[in-house]
Amino acid sequence: MTLLFNFEQAVACAESGVTLISPFVGRIMDWFVKNTDQKAYTRKDDPGVVSVTRIFNYYKKYDYKTQVMAASFRNTEEIKGLVGCDLLTISPALLKQLASETEAAPVVLSTEHAKTLDLPKVSIDEKTFRWALNEDAMATEKLAEGIRNFAKDARTLEKLIEAKI
Repeated sequence: MTLLFNFEQAVACAESGVTLISPFVGRIMDWFVKNTDQKAYTRKDDPGVVSVTRIFNYYKKYDYKTQVMAASFRNTEEIKGLVGCDLLTISPALLKQLASETEAAPVVLSTEHAKTLDLPKVSIDEKTFRWALNEDAMATEKLAEGIRNFAKDARTLEKLIEAKI
């Protein structure tokens, strides 16, 4: 599942048995940079890193099989903030930058640690899901933008195929 921007979306996916989610770390941070007074973040307070950390810990705490594949990184700090996540998709440019860095990147996320956390179990019904999404301006805006972009890309692809037929 892609275009995942908030915790309630992630819980609904896990409860539905989704195999993999791919939260967009950098796109979440981009929204906060654009829409708040804070313009710089560390790996500890980056909103995308915080979101993925919360989701990962919740999944591991409650033994959900859904894997978390964090994506859309803007910098190596975001990557280092999520070491231990199930999967990461990292651009070649950021991989090259990581390869040239000498800082050790310790594991930050682990099932063992998640199991020790005091996280309340939640259940997401449709009413809760819709309200939470409505109340989360970032998730609502980024989801709508993503759907519009997918639709635009689908139309472009259709035109390319029609031109070849």
